[in-house]
Amino acid sequence: MNLSEMRAFVRRDLRDEDPADYRWTDDELDRHIARALREYSHALPLETKADIATTPGSREIDISALSDRVTVEAVEYPVGSYPPAYHRFALWADTLTLLSNALPDGSEARVYYGRLHTLTAQDSTVPAQDEDLVAAGAAAYAMLEWASYAVNRVNVGGAGTAGQYREQANERLASFQKEVRRLGRSNKVRVRQLYTPATTPVSRATDAGP
Repeated sequence: MNLSEMRAFVRRDLRDEDPADYRWTDDELDRHIARALREYSHALPLETKADIATTPGSREIDISALSDRVTVEAVEYPVGSYPPAYHRFALWADTLTLLSNALPDGSEARVYYGRLHTLTAQDSTVPAQDEDLVAAGAAAYAMLEWASYAVNRVNVGGAGTAGQYREQANERLASFQKEVRRLGRSNKVRVRQLYTPATTPVSRATDAGP
């Protein structure tokens, strides 16, 4: 699916399919699609990996080149070992620090990370099964925008039209965000099974004392 097709999906949800009388412009819908896509991406980022050269004698790795980064899941060093050698790490801004005895020698480290999904005029990285979800989120944001615009304006549906529209929009948005959170939790369980967690889980059964 590309951006034009996603926009058509959103118009269908909004019942705004008359080209001679569109309620939302293409630019407005593109903005709402981008907002829904970003929210989706933060829960289910695109899984990506990149090999980055280390600095000899330093455990710090510059990851500023990882554009649109949402999260870092794991770091493998050295690359190509069997079984793979994953390390605990700390992350501050664009600097990733290995928290292990391994001291890089300048060879590459492999960073597994999640990034924002893309949706362009040519293609998309959103899985086919989630395209309707992103479209639903975009439609909800578009409805909220219209409800805000319609306040204190004359509406053929009566004085309560804007309020009713806002209520429907909030219901749709809540449904979208609930499903995004659910999918995000499922994704985290799967990822954590593949790689050593970046942070040590906090025990719920041990009392560390004062």
